[in-house]
Amino acid sequence: MATKKVTVTIPEELLDEIRADAAERGLSAYVAEALRFKRDRDRLLELVNWLEEEYGSVTDDERAAALEELEDLDAEHKRRRASGKRNAGEAA
Repeated sequence: MATKKVTVTIPEELLDEIRADAAERGLSAYVAEALRFKRDRDRLLELVNWLEEEYGSVTDDERAAALEELEDLDAEHKRRRASGKRNAGEAA
């Protein structure tokens, strides 16, 4: 992938925190990942706004049902990770 060097201004305290978090990956990789995340989030918000204009706002019941589904998915992922770790340990 082609890259381009740019200059940005970041508050010094924030930069110190980011450098500590980015240690092995490097500052550039950390910042690129953060920018991708922000871009993706902005696009999702655009989609949400468009969907709300097109179909109306999400109701409290719909929001609660979606959050419950997410919690169920999170629990399933945790269960699978725990199961996978145990199996990997048994094979060793």
